[in-house]
Amino acid sequence: MNVIAVDDEKLALDALVDSIGETLPAASVRGFRNPQEALEYVRANDCAIAFLDIKMRGISGLELARQLKDIQDDINIVFVTGYSEYALDAFRLYASDYLLKPATPEAVAKALEHLRTPVKPKHEKKIRFQCFGSFEVFFEEKALVFKRGKTKELLAYLVDRMGASVTMGELMSVLWEDGQDTVSRRSNLRNLISDVKQTLFEVGSEEIIVKGRNAIALDCNAVDCDFYDFLKHIPYAVNSYRGEYMKQYSWAEITTASLGQIK
Repeated sequence: MNVIAVDDEKLALDALVDSIGETLPAASVRGFRNPQEALEYVRANDCAIAFLDIKMRGISGLELARQLKDIQDDINIVFVTGYSEYALDAFRLYASDYLLKPATPEAVAKALEHLRTPVKPKHEKKIRFQCFGSFEVFFEEKALVFKRGKTKELLAYLVDRMGASVTMGELMSVLWEDGQDTVSRRSNLRNLISDVKQTLFEVGSEEIIVKGRNAIALDCNAVDCDFYDFLKHIPYAVNSYRGEYMKQYSWAEITTASLGQIK
């Protein structure tokens, strides 16, 4: 996600960029002291959010916002300034928010909750996990169908563990309530893992499963996931969480409680 900040005062710009970067660690944040350079950047790059100072030499932030909207209609505008008298004009331009200097990370985070155009990640042929609400697995926005009923639950648990290795014994205790470790149970578990790998292989994504000795894990960097984006404070994920996380699985209640505290 691309984000720009524009302020003709260097110290103010540096502070603003730092606040945005702290709030959106996964975003590409570019700072500009020259408004024309910011316009050129947006002409060449899709940009999700523009943080603009209002009173600048040569061109005002209000005029810059109009020109940015002409280039990219869905860009979110957040004004950052020391002059509160411009607030009405700012909102007439459909600004998402209006922050007074200095813009702290807390103030930036609050502004991101009120974006007029929700910011969503672009998926580039990646497996996408939907954790909020019911757990689902998508590839190129089509739901994957597994042959075995517990296969999706196994995958959900790997997502919940966020890349940590999970032993066969732990999986059996999660997937079957009695938690018994039997020969037939281990055979069933191997079949579930085979189903996961085969289904992912068919869409060219088998590499997201990392197999170890008597353990298995998920490569979190190779997938898209609303839960992971929530933990990175990416606005679309924060705004999409409504108190439900993998609601079809009872073992997910622990994570649900943690998400509620973070929210």
